[in-house]
Order: sequence, then C-alpha cells, then structure tokens
Amino acid sequence: MSNPNVPTRRLTRYQPFMWAVSALVIAVFLFSPPVTLLDKTHAIGYAICHQIPGRSFQLDGQTLPLCARCTGIYLGALLGLVGMSLMKRYHSVELPPTRVLITLIAFIGLMGIDGVNSYLSFFPKLPHLYEPQNWLRLTTGTLHGLAMSALVYPVMNGALWHPNNAQNEPALRNFKELLFFLAGAAAITLIVLWQQPFLLYPLAFLSTLGVLLMLGIVGAVLAVILTRREGTARAWSDLALPGVMGLASAFLIVEAMGGLRAILVQAAGVPF
Repeated sequence: MSNPNVPTRRLTRYQPFMWAVSALVIAVFLFSPPVTLLDKTHAIGYAICHQIPGRSFQLDGQTLPLCARCTGIYLGALLGLVGMSLMKRYHSVELPPTRVLITLIAFIGLMGIDGVNSYLSFFPKLPHLYEPQNWLRLTTGTLHGLAMSALVYPVMNGALWHPNNAQNEPALRNFKELLFFLAGAAAITLIVLWQQPFLLYPLAFLSTLGVLLMLGIVGAVLAVILTRREGTARAWSDLALPGVMGLASAFLIVEAMGGLRAILVQAAGVPF
C-alpha cells in the first residue's frame, strides 16, 4: 500500500532549491536595470497597464506608473488586503454574505461599464454613454480593486491554511465593515485627485505594491497547489516558502509581460 506522505517528503528535499531559485529571481529583478524606485515602478506598470498619458495622473511633472483606472484598482486592492489583515481575518475562508457579495459584484460591473464606455471613446464615430473622465476611471477602479481583494482574500486563506486552522467565517462580514472600506476608498480617491507633488513616490510605490501583492497571491496559491501542499499550513512559518515563491512568480510575470509587450511594440510599430 502506497504512503500518501511520500510526495510531500520528496518535495521537502527540494525546498532548498525552491528557496534558492526564488531568491535568485527576486534579486535579479531588484538589482537589474532600471535601479531607481520610480523607474522600477514604471517597469512594473509597463507590464500590466497601457500607461496612456491622457488617461493617467501627473504629479510633479511626471506621470504615475499606472493609468487612472489601474491606479485605483491596485490601491483599492491594497486597501482591502491590508484592511482585512489588520482586522485579523487572515484565517477566514468564507466569501462575504450574499447582500455584500452582490454589492461587490456591482462594483466590478460599474468598472466594466465605465471601461467599455471609455474604450468606445477611442472611436469618434461610435456612440458612448458619457464623456470619460479620469476621476471616474479612478473611482470605479478603486471600487473594483476593493471588491477583488474581498473575493480573493478568503480563497487564498482556504488554499493555504489547514482546515483545523481555518475559520469558517467571512473575511468581510457585513455592510458596516464594507462602509469602513468604502470610506478608505473615498480617501484614496481624494488623495490621488489632490495631485500634490510630494505624493508622487508614495502613490507610485503603493500602487505597484498592490500589483505585486495581487500577482503574488496568485503565484503563492499556484505554488502550494503544484507542490501538493494546499491546505497544509499550520503556522506562519509554513507560509514563508509559498510567499517567497509567489513574489518570485509575480516578478517573472512582470518581466514576461513587459518583454512580450516590448516585442509586440517593436514588431507592429505601434504602442500596445
């Protein structure tokens, strides 16, 4: 009779290799050009955002690394992830209650509507509902990012934690808590719209940190699935390797998407 623990024991032997490869990927990304913080954030933005100047905010004479919509998406996602962690929901594995869930889905739908309307405005002969505005892109993007974090967070917890450590409760419990996050989303929107020069580096860093966190979560979940360790974490130390692998995968995705975009731009002669 085969021992079900054999695959896990075999994978344990490869942990030093996984650590080394992940650390190498992270180090290469951090220390390879561009090396300045602002240029690094723009490199991350280049991989996942169109970065059209007219659809982006400018601070201190420089364009943010993400467009207005993507700035909102990833600042909203960062708000949700940090907020739920501060509320100690890092073991919660249930989706929000139905009414809250419907509201979050509506936020995603709002960004979809605004995104389609904004895209149609590229073509003068096509009708669109209203004139696109960066403040609308920022607002709907922030709500979308908040909604995505509230959906991703419990899924991540369920994939990482052992059932004995997981808590069968929503990461976002009710409308009262949602209002708390909406207040934070409103604050984010107003701060970005303030467009003060001293906010250039904080907004550039935090928005791209949101990118890396969202990509890193996907990478960490894939890492535990591929290594057959889903639902096995019993202590924070058990999440160290998946976390590092997730961050490394986020950097790999950024490099791959940025490289692909550069190839397409060069081949087609037009920006993507």
